[in-house]
Amino acid sequence: MDHPSRRSFLAASAALAAAGVLPAHARQPQGDAKAPGDAHKGRPVVIASLNGRPACDRAAELLAEGFDPADAVVQGVRIVEDDPTDDSVGLGGLPNAEGVVELDSCVMHGPTHKSGAVAGIRNIKNPAMVALRVLRETDHCLLVGEGAYLFALSKGFRHEDLLTEHARREWLNWKHNMSRDDDWLNDDERDAPSGKTWDLLPWQSAPGDDSTPRTNDGPDFRKKTSARPYIMEVTGTVHCSALTAKGDIASVTSTSGLNWKIPGRVGDSPIIGAGNYCDNDIGAAGSTGRGEANITTCASARIVDFMERGMSPTEACLAMCDYIVKHTREKRLLSPNGTPNFDLKFYALRKDGAYGAASLFSGGQFSAFDGSGPARVLPMAFRLQRPKA
Repeated sequence: MDHPSRRSFLAASAALAAAGVLPAHARQPQGDAKAPGDAHKGRPVVIASLNGRPACDRAAELLAEGFDPADAVVQGVRIVEDDPTDDSVGLGGLPNAEGVVELDSCVMHGPTHKSGAVAGIRNIKNPAMVALRVLRETDHCLLVGEGAYLFALSKGFRHEDLLTEHARREWLNWKHNMSRDDDWLNDDERDAPSGKTWDLLPWQSAPGDDSTPRTNDGPDFRKKTSARPYIMEVTGTVHCSALTAKGDIASVTSTSGLNWKIPGRVGDSPIIGAGNYCDNDIGAAGSTGRGEANITTCASARIVDFMERGMSPTEACLAMCDYIVKHTREKRLLSPNGTPNFDLKFYALRKDGAYGAASLFSGGQFSAFDGSGPARVLPMAFRLQRPKA
């Protein structure tokens, strides 16, 4: 006999397939539809993307001290924003095509069903904290660019240079090697020096060290492939959702966005309903990965809707994977076998304490605090096998 979670997922998938939502190859579970988090009942609970494990523990600490769930998740992701080794968020985030770090974030507060967000903000290290100020102190949902920056300054945030030496070097690697038709010499076009080279900038007192391990929630499988050895592609972001002992919910997503993006590009992370959404009567959801796909499918709001219809958190995330697969139709976004050539990760937390996550491709992980000890790293359910490098 089928496990109840699996049985309900199959019924939900059949209904979606009958409605034409799922493509033929996605109408049966291809990943693991069973997840222990779906059976969890109890509060508080905090879940996050893989790089958000410290955010889970910090948010749980603050919930235990009586903090509002929005403050808890924002202070949780602040740890990730402050970490220069995470190249997808805050300080050290990889820059746009001009070498400028632009940050996006949104916060949603379940008890008031209110949101706040900033997009394309420069020189402010903690966009999630600014987004929370937008939520609490304005009648607006979203501030962008210079307006968001000036708002942050007015609230006492400091102007800071967010471009770390590692991020600058990665940007220069991309700039030098993106084309053989420009005036930059690709690495393999340069003549070898006849001795040691002095690579330090005037303000540097020690050799640059790029050996520090980098963290984020997982660059997609196109990172530095053999065909693109100098192009680092990071779609990393941090998401965190929290459920209090009383049953209130808040969620946050923060990112530096797609690296080398066209200046001014805004992804899903500051868009309520796309990269982040919560409903205090149902639950919360968020996403990391290709933002454009989340925007055009209203991914996070749809996951919460799936949970309202009776799906478990993991089932809802898998159903969203199916929806993405069906609605990815541009040839440039498809692999030869017809599946998306990008990855997405979804996270869901239900009001009763159940939680789960799923990714398009195998190998994904997420973080969760459920009262059984410090936050754990757990495997994600998935829809498709990750292609071999």
